[in-house]
Amino acid sequence: MIKYISGIIPRLFTKLSVPPGNITYTRTTSQKFVTMAKNVKIGTHDGTFHCDETLACFMLKTLPRYKDAVIVRSRNMNILNTCDIVIDVGGEYNPSKHRYDHHMRDFNESMSTVIKKPGYDSTIKLSSAGLIYCHFGHEIIKHLIPQANDSDVELIFKYIYNTFVKEVDGIDNGVPMFNEEPVYRISTDLSSRVKFLNPAWNSKDINVDSQFLKAVELTGQELVQRINYAANVWLPARSIVQEAIDKRFEVDPSGEIIVLLQFVPWSQHLYAIEREQNVQPPLKFVIFRNNGNYRVQGVPIRPNSFVCRLFLPKPWGGLCNEELANVSGIKDVIFVHSERFIGSHLTREGAITMARKALELGKAI
Repeated sequence: MIKYISGIIPRLFTKLSVPPGNITYTRTTSQKFVTMAKNVKIGTHDGTFHCDETLACFMLKTLPRYKDAVIVRSRNMNILNTCDIVIDVGGEYNPSKHRYDHHMRDFNESMSTVIKKPGYDSTIKLSSAGLIYCHFGHEIIKHLIPQANDSDVELIFKYIYNTFVKEVDGIDNGVPMFNEEPVYRISTDLSSRVKFLNPAWNSKDINVDSQFLKAVELTGQELVQRINYAANVWLPARSIVQEAIDKRFEVDPSGEIIVLLQFVPWSQHLYAIEREQNVQPPLKFVIFRNNGNYRVQGVPIRPNSFVCRLFLPKPWGGLCNEELANVSGIKDVIFVHSERFIGSHLTREGAITMARKALELGKAI
């Protein structure tokens, strides 16, 4: 298992100096503040800050070449032109010059256009967070999780984009989630929490640069938590599902039944692996241990659906114990849900027998 990331936030962002027009971070062990002349400079706009550029700043500062960088907040192009990298301002997207703005009228970049590889198919317009993630995300993940191999980095990269960065991109660019007006608004998302850190219209003696740093730390904490989850929870679960799929023909010659070594959230991984590896025939039943017994669950036709590709037999629905054993002809069977998407047996082999019989009866109809 990949080691849990710890100490990233306090190590990178523990002390603050705010000279005119820029921000710099130093470690608590140092009593000297670095100056703009001696440091790499990250440029972004001043004034009201948003989730995308604060997250982008954090991502850059996780990398060794940017960890001691000065963050310069300005809209003055003479100042921004002195920066080594500029994000969310400047009217230019040019990776060769490290210019990453997305506000231009003709800007229509998405993950699919920046990373021209199979599997990188999101068409959501990128914000500065998405741009920095697309160009530096693989490197960031590899730096934070050096034990991860290239395949793991690819999987984590896609997971973090789809479950975290894409939301930031969509909100910042005003991409609607759906066509109809929502019946309520969400105001507790990360972008909203960053927005609330900006000084209020009637606030007094609030240092906007200090508030900006709080936003960088907030977005950074969220990113590190997500990467930790992906590396230590989500990815190991995928490995268990992958192993079960690899061994499916050892369970049953049909290849339509898998047995998990232990219970993990499996549906998301199952669909992804089926799609990526063209698993044929499609899987019908998943068996896993739960509370000392073995569950047989039908694979839904799509995530979060209770409509299965193949249900357990109709005569079994709603029965349990001896009554179910008499109808099914399977000893030590425990129950089948009335909707027939899941059932249970005392033993692993018994659960496999349930799934095999369900396949046989289902294909005979």
